[in-house]
Amino acid sequence: MTQMNLRVKALSWALVHSRQPEDVQRGIAMLEASLANSSSPLQKRRKLYLLAVGYYRSGEYPRSRLAEQCLQIAPDWRQALTLKKTFEDRIAKDGVIEIGITATALGLIVGGIAAALARKG
Repeated sequence: MTQMNLRVKALSWALVHSRQPEDVQRGIAMLEASLANSSSPLQKRRKLYLLAVGYYRSGEYPRSRLAEQCLQIAPDWRQALTLKKTFEDRIAKDGVIEIGITATALGLIVGGIAAALARKG
């Protein structure tokens, strides 16, 4: 790995782990731009993982599924396995919350209709 590649890797790692959303987006953009230049499976795996972290940290949970591509390259990679479980749990949790919100809204609408009908009758 050249000195320049090491610097890009270090900078992109720092950016996707930043607390500043704009830094995370810059890290994602850097990684997306450099992904095509990955000459080895190891480089590609690292970039895909960092991209998945960036997507997860920016709230783009479905796009963080890139961790699954890392696991195709290295099936036992613990960091990617952990990230995969984390985003799957988050997606499932968000799905349950959306179902709850929908059920609550539906309950309020039905309750409102029932109250209106009770007043008329």
